[in-house]
Amino acid sequence: MPGPADIRILRAAVRTAVPWKNGGGVTREIAARPEGAGTAAFDWRISLAEVDADGPFSEFPGVDRTLTLAEGAGMDLTVGGEHRLVDERYAPRQFPGDRPTGCRLLGGPVVNFNVMYRRASTLARTAVVRGEPTLAALPGETLLVCALDGPATLDPVAPAPDPGPAVELGPYDAVLLQGPAIVVLHTEGRAAVVTLRTV
Repeated sequence: MPGPADIRILRAAVRTAVPWKNGGGVTREIAARPEGAGTAAFDWRISLAEVDADGPFSEFPGVDRTLTLAEGAGMDLTVGGEHRLVDERYAPRQFPGDRPTGCRLLGGPVVNFNVMYRRASTLARTAVVRGEPTLAALPGETLLVCALDGPATLDPVAPAPDPGPAVELGPYDAVLLQGPAIVVLHTEGRAAVVTLRTV
């Protein structure tokens, strides 16, 4: 069972806002693998995207996306010519990142929790949870937990020799864990849980 060194804390306050190429918003990277990989070289990338205006999304060949509306009224997406309404907060929506995608805002700016991963090399599952779930990462898996709505606490589980102290998360703070790992999440709001595995 892992100890406290296996938990990496990723604070929202230190993230840099990077403008989109089309000027329609900014993105703040939470984590990526390989670490520091550009948008053409990642195996997976997780970020918060602030969308301020209607317009196209960037295309990413060979990439699937899971988008979760965290703030705002939502979007009307057109993915490969098909409409996909994203108007429910905290409900992950999947779509291919290599199809032409247009976005029309339904009622002003939004913030999206965005997971992108190369479908040939990575499996990614995104869930939004609340309450006190026990979360497990199997050997070879990576787990990312991000507080979306209010604060959260993450408790490493014994019988680790030294499971370490609880981790306090503010809004949009995240933690990254390498499996095998078991933690208990405590949140009265909602948190995103992303499980990633190389295939």
